[in-house]
Amino acid sequence: MQVKLTDAARRRLLAGMLAAATVPLAQAASPTPVAPATGSLTVAFGAESTTLDPVKISAGVDHYFVGQIFEMLVRRNAALKDENWLAENWKLDTGKDGKPVLDVQLRKGVRFHNGDPLTSEDLEFSWQRQRDPKSSFFSHYVSSIERFEIVDAHRFRLHFKEPDAQFIVGNMQLWAMPKKYIQKVGEEEFARKPVGTGPWKFVSRTVKDELKLEAFDDYWNKEKRPGIKELTIKVIPEDLTRVAAFKTGKVDFIDNVPPSMVEEFKKMPGVKTVTLVSGNNLFLNFNTQMPKSPFNDVRVRQAAAHAIDVDAIIKRVLFGQGERYAQVGKESNGYDAALKPYAFDQKRARELLRQAGYPNGFETPCYNLTTPREPGVKEVGEAMYAYLSAVGIRCQVRNLEYGAWISLGKRGRSGPPEMDGVLSWMWSQGLPGDPGLAWSGHLHSYQAGGWGTYSYTSDPEVDALLEKQRQTMDPAARTALLQQIARLKQERVLGGLPTYRPLVTFAWRDNKINYVPWPIRDYWRSFQEVSWKQR
Repeated sequence: MQVKLTDAARRRLLAGMLAAATVPLAQAASPTPVAPATGSLTVAFGAESTTLDPVKISAGVDHYFVGQIFEMLVRRNAALKDENWLAENWKLDTGKDGKPVLDVQLRKGVRFHNGDPLTSEDLEFSWQRQRDPKSSFFSHYVSSIERFEIVDAHRFRLHFKEPDAQFIVGNMQLWAMPKKYIQKVGEEEFARKPVGTGPWKFVSRTVKDELKLEAFDDYWNKEKRPGIKELTIKVIPEDLTRVAAFKTGKVDFIDNVPPSMVEEFKKMPGVKTVTLVSGNNLFLNFNTQMPKSPFNDVRVRQAAAHAIDVDAIIKRVLFGQGERYAQVGKESNGYDAALKPYAFDQKRARELLRQAGYPNGFETPCYNLTTPREPGVKEVGEAMYAYLSAVGIRCQVRNLEYGAWISLGKRGRSGPPEMDGVLSWMWSQGLPGDPGLAWSGHLHSYQAGGWGTYSYTSDPEVDALLEKQRQTMDPAARTALLQQIARLKQERVLGGLPTYRPLVTFAWRDNKINYVPWPIRDYWRSFQEVSWKQR
């Protein structure tokens, strides 16, 4: 399919991208970092990355760690506005063959942590790594790029085989990786000792314990950079242990303050907190790919939707630290205020089960994440499964830590176990948000090396619409398609049952450090701007 972009279409695309920005956060004031960087800061995260290689990313937590070290062409800043990053500027145009061409000018003077300059060859090499389905689990993010043209050391063109709106609105997901270094040491050594262009360079890592980083003295962004020399990220999954580490002074920053303790932290002297909507969207996923699965019947999925009192869970389990959503979060592209979540109605749930041929209900495995990937996620899962059991969808709860949970959700693995029931799951639609990439991963039918990397859904009509929205460059037309998909997803309970978006609270010692929350891709936790308090 060849689509010629008119000047008007290009203007509408750019206007749509600018319109996606939200009002700046009050916390986004920019303290001036101390120069040179000095001292050591220790922080605690509740979950750990599965990799330090950008190509091997398989889950959102990976961005917390990878995003400190590596950067992309465009990024979202502290005010949730897109700005050129490694790309000094770029232009979307139409080639002689009528296909889209993205012309990118790299910043000059950007260096990798080992001293090598960033060039177009590095981006071409990075594209080659990311597009290989044997290496990259998200190769479809760049699969529409058919050719990489190097113009000079700091300019290149991406030639698309078809329009790809998701690549543009998704911050151009192309991590900058060092070609010479990886070719010299090999991919395994690169994963152990990563080298990027980011504000922090790798020092050491002890799996399940800590990641040590050091501020990069030659970092290109002189205005937005750390003022602290050494950063240690401790991995402390247990909520009370993480809180104790903060209270005793072992760490000066924690993420995922337990919802029940948010008010307590707000009252602590010398401590500052900020509560932000996570870019993550939580949902319950159902396996509709097994021949005898009860969830193949839409009435069973609708019964599950009516069975759970999500509002009560947000109020009582999360202490209000969650935002209900119906398919698309507020202020996100494709949001439809007329679309409402399923009402809590256990009587209706039982009736739907009876109509589907399950008057006495049925038993099913229900997989629950125990690692605090988001605050209170274990307890939320337990509450949801209790609601399901109450109407006859009797959950055999199986608790999983993060690594096993991620592995279970993946499609295309070589062997069992396969997710064979209900799975408490999540996929970020971003900040401020666009569901296209997320839905391409958990709503579109599974295709090896392409769409549906975590999908247990298959609906040809929705698949066609998802592919169409990706190729639709006109923002208004694409938004209409996303809303159409959301309605079908809602009616048929496809790609999971939406539950809530978490509110995440961070706490740090305000009498010691200045910290500006920056997102990493679709998540917070970037230490782009952190410095000591002036005394």
